[in-house]
Amino acid sequence: MNHPGAAGIRRPRVAATAAIAAAGLSGLYFVNPNTTHVPLCPLHAMTGLWCPLCGSTRACYALLHGQLHTALSDNALFVLGLPLLLLWWFWRQPGNVAARTARTHGRGLQRAGFWAVLAVGLIFGIVRNLPWGSWLAPPA
Repeated sequence: MNHPGAAGIRRPRVAATAAIAAAGLSGLYFVNPNTTHVPLCPLHAMTGLWCPLCGSTRACYALLHGQLHTALSDNALFVLGLPLLLLWWFWRQPGNVAARTARTHGRGLQRAGFWAVLAVGLIFGIVRNLPWGSWLAPPA
């Protein structure tokens, strides 16, 4: 159960999450995953199939350098889903009125959202491995 001090307890976690993300992004800014060895996706390494997240590191690198077209060709789902992920993260922060309302009334919506994200990822992962959907696969 939430109590008045619960928001204060979560604030350091929010700051830590933001700091870790900023550190990771600043590191990625200087390390080009197109020319530097980045560990391969286990699914792709074993099967040659592209998972829904394959190409996300390269897409993130391209976005950090203002190359939207390149980022979209690396992983369109990541690029289009990133703004939604950021909105969701900010919406869930302590002190946000919408977050308190969602915790008390939105369990069904959260569950539906989870299944929708899972379904979109699964469909994207399947389509990008089909011959007619190969334009969604990252460049080799």
